[in-house]
Amino acid sequence: MPKMKTHRGAAKRFKVTGTGKIKRNHAFMSHILTKKSSKRKRNLRKAAVMSPADSKRVMNLIPYK
Repeated sequence: MPKMKTHRGAAKRFKVTGTGKIKRNHAFMSHILTKKSSKRKRNLRKAAVMSPADSKRVMNLIPYK
């Protein structure tokens, strides 16, 4: 059985924590920032933990992380 290839796009977007959860960044921070409040932009900067249902799919894309 050959090795699985890592999905390079997913590897750049997701990190695995020490406990096995998946960290992701928020969307909506690239442009049109003037109409968003400072509080909203500040909270979008923080990383979020992915839900268990979605993290199972991402784990298949990044098997060796």
